[in-house]
Amino acid sequence: MKRTNVLWITGLVLGWFFDFLFWKAGMGINFAIYVALCLAGGYLVLRLNGLKPSWRSLILLVPILFFGSMTFIRLEPLSQFLSFVLTLGAMGILVVTFLGGRWPWYTVSDYMVNFLRLAGSMIARPFMFRSELQKKAAENAAELPSPASRSGWKHFWAIFRGVAIALPIIVVFAALLSSADLVFAQRVEDFTKLFRIEKLPEYIFRAIYILIGAYALMGVMLHAAQKSQDEKLVGTEKPLVSPFLGFTEATIVLGAVVLLFAAFVVVQFQYFFGGQTNIGIQGYTYSEYARRGFGELVAVAFFSLLLFLGLSGIVKRQFPAQRWTFSGLGIGMVALIGVILVSAFQRLLLYEAAYGFTRLRMYTHIFMIWLGVLLGIVVLLELLRRERLFALSALLACVGFAATLVLGNVDAIIVHQNVARAPQGKGLDVPYLASLSSDSVPALVAEFQDKSLPGLTRDGVGAVLVCREQMNSQSGSEWRSLTLSRWQADRASKQAQNLLDEYEVVDSEWPVSILTPANTYYKCSETGGAID
Repeated sequence: MKRTNVLWITGLVLGWFFDFLFWKAGMGINFAIYVALCLAGGYLVLRLNGLKPSWRSLILLVPILFFGSMTFIRLEPLSQFLSFVLTLGAMGILVVTFLGGRWPWYTVSDYMVNFLRLAGSMIARPFMFRSELQKKAAENAAELPSPASRSGWKHFWAIFRGVAIALPIIVVFAALLSSADLVFAQRVEDFTKLFRIEKLPEYIFRAIYILIGAYALMGVMLHAAQKSQDEKLVGTEKPLVSPFLGFTEATIVLGAVVLLFAAFVVVQFQYFFGGQTNIGIQGYTYSEYARRGFGELVAVAFFSLLLFLGLSGIVKRQFPAQRWTFSGLGIGMVALIGVILVSAFQRLLLYEAAYGFTRLRMYTHIFMIWLGVLLGIVVLLELLRRERLFALSALLACVGFAATLVLGNVDAIIVHQNVARAPQGKGLDVPYLASLSSDSVPALVAEFQDKSLPGLTRDGVGAVLVCREQMNSQSGSEWRSLTLSRWQADRASKQAQNLLDEYEVVDSEWPVSILTPANTYYKCSETGGAID
């Protein structure tokens, strides 16, 4: 890397921007801005040093920019968390494959090894690079005339003298301008408060983490420049773990699991898929049967997939008949897992119909769908003998799961579904709906303004909006924490404000309650619903 000054300056600037955007500020538009700055700064450094990214690496900009912007759009916790994690993960993949671009062929081992190398570069590479520069400078010192080194110090002292001369002049003019304009005087006073001695520990702490962040970012850029060619992938020349388990043992394991799953599926078809009557005969109500086990069924499906993938990597398959037998058992197991997932999905639907929709139930729903998609891809990869592409498939499934959450707006779906079931005598959990993020507010306002909604249900939805107003009175955030979700929520709330004035807030005791125009009390922070 020839233009080292660009590297140091960019690292320090990005470190300062991190402090500027995130110090005492929540997550919002600041994260999206910082992601864009890091991408632009890293590309600038590498491009000025003659390094061009692989076109396959540039594909990663799509998920990076998409999920980076979603932290500004969504406030639902899991959607925001996954957007944050996937943005950083995709940026990490971009760094480790910047020049080579072979990330589509990475296995799980490749990802682990390369991320460990990246972590090592963040810790040691800037120091090593600086040592290399010093060594080269020492080797070339005899060829450089001594006045050249002194000219650098001469330039530094010239800058120092210029600042020393300008400082008192600026102070005098600032004092005169402050006397002439009270607003300017206030700005000057605010600026001088930054240099108070009581804030010195804070400034030292911030300076330290800025330098640490700049150092780590320099390590990331140096890794992209020096170690991202990734010419060799783990296991291409020699398997990471040589197959050691006999075919007979593996057949027994897979065969036993297939028989167990087949027996379970038979029971499912006989009772669960058979309808309410068959379940009632066994002494269970439909809702009792439905609410038991959907979490366990998802766990069975997930760990069965891991079992098949683990066996696939360690089983000896020397002959075509052995390979096809193993694949047939594996495909049979995956097919039965698909039926188990359908059973779990059906149970969850019944549970939601009886008890309502929550975030965890929505997460499980969406996860089951994408797990089913991944199972189908695993079968296809097994048939095509392309097992190495499993890591890419799993990565795409994770991206699909997260994208479904953020694009679907989980909190809004929960509002619409729970409000729709309330007129059926299922009740409306006002405290739970009030606890949702601001992603839910436009949906709540839309339901509240729906004139076809029964009066009691509409009263409850209005109570949710009033409760949210009481619990989130500090909605005005500074620009760094600005999110589209809060902006849309504030805009939607103003549309219904005139109608909400009819609601009365009862805050004489905790928890706060809301008296609706229909003379019904709702608590804001306690499960239960209406109080007559």
